[in-house]
Amino acid sequence: MGDLTNSDFYAKNQRNSVSGNHEGDFRVSVMELRGLMELRGSEAVVKVQEDYGDMVGLCQRLKTSPTEGLSGDLTDLEKRKEVFGQNLIPPKKPKTFLELIWEALQDVTLIILEVAALISLGLSFYQPPGGDTGDSCGAAAGGAEDEGEAESGWIEGAAILLSVACVVLVTAFNDWSKEKQFRGLQSRIEQEQKFQVIRGAQVIQLPVADIVVGDIAQIKYGDLLPADGVLIQGNDLKIDESSLTGESDHVKKTADRDPMLLSGTHVMEGSGRMLVTAVGVNSQTGIIFTLLGAGEVGEEEKKEKKGKTVEDGQPNADSVHLSDQPIATIGIDATGGKAPGNAYLVNGKMQDGNMENSQTKVKKQDGAAAMEMQPLKSAEGGETEEKKKTNVSKKEKSVLQGKLTKLAVQIGKAGLVMSAITVIILVLYFAVDNFVLQKRPWLTECTPIYVQYFVKFFIIGVTVLVVAVPEGLPLAVTISLAYSVKKMMKDNNLVRHLDACETMGNATAICSDKTGTLTTNRMTVVACYIGDVLYKEVPDPGVLSVKSLEILVNAISLNSAYTTKILPATKEGGLPMQVGNKTECGLLGLVLELKRDYQPIRNQIPEEKLYKVYTFNSVRKSMSTVIKLPDGNFRMYSKGASEIVLKKCTKILNAEGEARAFRPRDKDEMVKKVIEPMACDGLRTICVAFRDFPGDPEPLWDNENDILNELTAVCVVGIEDPVRPEVPAAIVRCQRAGITVRMVTGDNLNTARAIAMKCGIIHPGEDFLAIDGKEFNRRIRNEKGEVEQERMDKVWPKLRVLARSSPTDKHTLVKGIIDSTLTDQRQVVAVTGDGTNDGPALKKADVGFAMGIAGTDVAKEASDIILTDDNFSSIVKAVMWGRNVYDSISKFLQFQLTVNVVAVIVAFTGACITQDSPLKAVQMLWVNLIMDTFASLALATEPPTESLLMRKPYGRNKPLISSTMTKNILGHGIYQLVIIFSLLFVGEQIFDIDSGRNAPLHSPPSEHYTIIFNTFVLMQLFNEINARKIHGERNVFDGIFRNPIFCSIVFGTFAIQIVIVQVGGKPFSCTPLDLEKWGWCTFLGLGELVWGQVIATIPNSKLRFLRGAGQLTKKNEMPGDEDMNEDNEEIDHAERELRRGQVLWFRGLSRIQTQIDVVNTFKSGSSFQGQLRRQSSTTSQNQDSAKSGLRPLPTA
Repeated sequence: MGDLTNSDFYAKNQRNSVSGNHEGDFRVSVMELRGLMELRGSEAVVKVQEDYGDMVGLCQRLKTSPTEGLSGDLTDLEKRKEVFGQNLIPPKKPKTFLELIWEALQDVTLIILEVAALISLGLSFYQPPGGDTGDSCGAAAGGAEDEGEAESGWIEGAAILLSVACVVLVTAFNDWSKEKQFRGLQSRIEQEQKFQVIRGAQVIQLPVADIVVGDIAQIKYGDLLPADGVLIQGNDLKIDESSLTGESDHVKKTADRDPMLLSGTHVMEGSGRMLVTAVGVNSQTGIIFTLLGAGEVGEEEKKEKKGKTVEDGQPNADSVHLSDQPIATIGIDATGGKAPGNAYLVNGKMQDGNMENSQTKVKKQDGAAAMEMQPLKSAEGGETEEKKKTNVSKKEKSVLQGKLTKLAVQIGKAGLVMSAITVIILVLYFAVDNFVLQKRPWLTECTPIYVQYFVKFFIIGVTVLVVAVPEGLPLAVTISLAYSVKKMMKDNNLVRHLDACETMGNATAICSDKTGTLTTNRMTVVACYIGDVLYKEVPDPGVLSVKSLEILVNAISLNSAYTTKILPATKEGGLPMQVGNKTECGLLGLVLELKRDYQPIRNQIPEEKLYKVYTFNSVRKSMSTVIKLPDGNFRMYSKGASEIVLKKCTKILNAEGEARAFRPRDKDEMVKKVIEPMACDGLRTICVAFRDFPGDPEPLWDNENDILNELTAVCVVGIEDPVRPEVPAAIVRCQRAGITVRMVTGDNLNTARAIAMKCGIIHPGEDFLAIDGKEFNRRIRNEKGEVEQERMDKVWPKLRVLARSSPTDKHTLVKGIIDSTLTDQRQVVAVTGDGTNDGPALKKADVGFAMGIAGTDVAKEASDIILTDDNFSSIVKAVMWGRNVYDSISKFLQFQLTVNVVAVIVAFTGACITQDSPLKAVQMLWVNLIMDTFASLALATEPPTESLLMRKPYGRNKPLISSTMTKNILGHGIYQLVIIFSLLFVGEQIFDIDSGRNAPLHSPPSEHYTIIFNTFVLMQLFNEINARKIHGERNVFDGIFRNPIFCSIVFGTFAIQIVIVQVGGKPFSCTPLDLEKWGWCTFLGLGELVWGQVIATIPNSKLRFLRGAGQLTKKNEMPGDEDMNEDNEEIDHAERELRRGQVLWFRGLSRIQTQIDVVNTFKSGSSFQGQLRRQSSTTSQNQDSAKSGLRPLPTA
């Protein structure tokens, strides 16, 4: 295991654990515990019995109590951390600032510039021999006579290097701050993960990192286990271990058969208590992480160069290629290195898929500050997951990233062509002029001077390229996303995946849970039916029979999770705190209102004395607990959804508390008179019942159907969960923004409909569908029970409420809406969820929102954004921020493209006509810096406004550059070109100054060219203000002071520009200007604002040609290509075109082949089927590569 000590943390842990076998008076070592955790099932039970006697013996050796837990004494906790390690896995070191600088230097255009600048520097020091070369080298040496000037020839090269350094530093700093933000975010996600532990006989919530070996942890449905442990006591516990073993079936855990619980696995059912035996790097997940870390160390070095950190602050695809090495390392370690803990991995249980998952996870977690135990993502969600796994950490590019990449590539290509043409023209012009027209010989001593000219031309060409390539684009996206994510924190949105923020702007549908999202999730009993009487409020305990009251109070107190409690209010006059399951809290509240207390009853029968517990799950929709009565008989208490429990009741308690028969006729009457009226008031109805069993013979508890039957109903309660006050307004805003809100809930249809009315999801008199899960499945499935998209398309557009839905219904609905082709745009669906069972739907959705307070760890794990306040109105804020990101990028694009077009044309034509670009290399780099870095900062940080919610979503296929934007880009481009060319060719006459055209090499900067440069920059500055609006609004100053960053950048740039012109001198090829000239430059710049108003007046409809212009990015967003796009999202644009060509070619080929075969078959009369079989095998390879099947042949 030598290669693992690369992490000092790991080494320290190992030292601690190995140095003394039973170090620190614990009579068991880390290695023993690690060995124990590798065993499964009965082996583990035997091992515990052999070595420790039983669980109590193990607890004693770890100095803990199975019921009271650790004392919580600080010195003891510190000691445990020292001996057994802490519950966190050390993160990978972040990249240092120097590494980031090195990465920024890898930019090709910058490298070309550096080389050119160095050549220029070297040559500028060369003096040709023979003193005066004026005549011999002709025009080439002209202007270099002045000694001082010749001396300063090095300045341009040095200045280029300096500006390159500036660009690199800015880029590196941006990357660094992005990484830092990402780590902060990650650690915040981690601090939020808490777990219930018993310390000093009290149940407390602890951050996962504080859990130590010897803790007694309480586990329940929906938990993500934070450490390895052994089950002490469990009720109906089922664990999803797929994240570690790849087994998708849930594993049943019991203290006497299979007590081993592993970190990173999910509790899918039941509850229990476990003794923590391994944490951090010693837990099973930790062992895998450390192995992966070790396997990747060598890889990383090689890939460091490539692995530029991309958008998410995660390494990009290159650095995460799932090579075989880590897996191989595990093999070697396990056999050669005899590393403990790997036998389990090599047994073939650790399947490749999970290996990949855990690896990706390691990568994702780079960004964590001391990465705590995080699960290896479990493979839920069917086929889509499989596809994603093939390009594991290459998360499918978001819509915006895809569009931008294409755009950047197209602009880059154009720039390259322009710059090449510029260089060729300049070189030819120089050669023809000197050697052909003036018939000068090429003199060897003049070569360096000629070369110096060529280098100058080359630098001009590269500068054109630098300006043309919009390297500010990725920067703008990053800044905009990072800024939004930071601000969204304040709006209670904790973004886990950066691009989710932008996808949310395109959302067209939201499928929301009811409980806790649309409602407050504070359950209170407001009506109950008991002893044949329906009470509209909680009755006085005096009016109820003692017997009924006794059974009711016991049933509620014992048949609910003991972790559910009602605590006194924290604030004066506040409501009591509800801890645990909210429905159970409502029932416990009823016990308190009946002037009884549940705690003494629980103390009398503690959790370990409960004989059998059937925990709640989405199939049973009820929970039952069996207790052994003092006389040896058994009593089972049940509670659950009223229509489900009442079906199983054959008796009911009357007013005296005696059981009487409860016939089907009575049931129907009860539904009509009690349950429906309650449901129509928006109440959730729960039925409480019980049943007695004889002690001898003992019933077969596993025979669930017989046990949960012939119950006696005690009462039906109506629980209210009031709608959150801010929800109706938020839903109106969604509907205005073109987003359909659908409610998907497990409640019954009447309750759901009543609450949907209160929220404003449905309005009386509208044409909408409100159905339950059964009806939904009947409508969308065919006779074979398969979901059909055509049937789905008839249901979803009108569906507003789906009640009594199972997790699969939710997943089916989301998938159906996403796959639908009814609308021209593919629907973008957001889903909210809090339960473990919402995992698949959250993963399938374009954006999954998990509840930060009520959500289980599994739901948070599957989500993209966590709502820290569980509030629906926060989703609306996410939509607003998402749209704002999109708009910010468009603003930046509009600004950037204007500058690009103008700068490239000016440099190109200027160079061709006057042999020298009017804008020098250093000046271009400065322009590039302001328009890229500063402008992206200024325009990407515009705060969102309510007006963003007044329009429909853009949709996935809308071109990035709208016709209004194209109009603005062309309009402002024309204005700027006219001004600059006028100044270039007649400027010297207007201002009465010397012409700067055709100046020889190394000549001093002219006032003429300084004015051109200054005017150009000032026009960009004022155009930056124009760029703040992209929908043709007139008032471009609207809300400008709400964005201090924008103002400071505009004024800052202006100030630096003054310094450059007045003091820049030779390096910037500037000469100071007087006030009058400054006035004229500013006046021409201000003209941009006036011109902007002129452009806004021209209606788009007049400019037909604009419509095609914006389609630049639309080229291959063909709807039929959706599936191909997903797989090849990373494949370059050109390659995809080629790919499509191949597909069509293969399709054509296979069709022709099929037709030829059909003809041949008919000619020869041989067996058609056999022929087909033969034929299909030949085309199958083609099909694979082309992903397209054959059309079914018409059978002869």
